[in-house]
This record gives sequence, structure tokens and C-alpha cells, in this order.
Amino acid sequence: MAISNTPTRLRPPRNCFMRLLHGWDRLDRLLDALQPLASLLARLYVAQVFFASGLTKLRDWDITLSLFADEYHVPLLSPAVAAAMGTAGELVLPVLLVLGLGGRFAALGLSVVNAVAVISLSEIAPAALQQHVT
Repeated sequence: MAISNTPTRLRPPRNCFMRLLHGWDRLDRLLDALQPLASLLARLYVAQVFFASGLTKLRDWDITLSLFADEYHVPLLSPAVAAAMGTAGELVLPVLLVLGLGGRFAALGLSVVNAVAVISLSEIAPAALQQHVT
């Protein structure tokens, strides 16, 4: 059996790099195509959490006022004003967020609502903490 002295032909490293680059480009295009859907799903989730909280406050307004008077000590606002503003924010801002109307304004407003809730409630109940974590 004769042994050939011709070198075996290996793929140059450039082809491997080009395939990797091509794969990365395809992944990038796929993720770009999925970005609007992921953004919508995130907005829907956040809006649902805040909107449900606003509906809960609206269902029994007397308890809401009592909570704002006794539990949620919002600085600089009377309990009635804080309850009205918090409930309005939790009902209006999520709708704006989902519809994409003033999305940054709505997101900032919901962040303020969340920050005031955390500051005002010194001891978060386990059930409320569970909702904030999950």
C-alpha cells in the first residue's frame, strides 16, 4: 500500500469563524424579531399586577381609606388624597403602559407608586411581599 505525501485538506480557520459569525447573525436577527413580543408580554405582566391592585382598592373603598389611614403612612399627603392618587395611578398608568401611550411616563409613574408603597409600609405583610417577589 502506497502512502501519499499529499497533505490532507483541512478547512481553514476562517470558514469556522465565518460559520460562527453567520450563526451569531441569525441569532441576533431572531432576537430582534422577538423583541416586540417580549416587550409587550413584560408590559402586560406589570400592568396586570398594578391594575389588579387598583381594582382591589376600588372594590372596598372604606377599607382602602382605613388602610391608608392606619397602615400606609404616606408622607406629606392625607390618607384620602394618598388613597385616591394611588388607586388612580394603579388603574390609569397600566392602561397607558399596555397601549404604549406615554410608555415612559407610565413606567415612571408606576415606579413612583411602587416606591411610595415600599416607603409607606414599614413592615410588608408576607402575602404582599410574596406578590412583589414573584
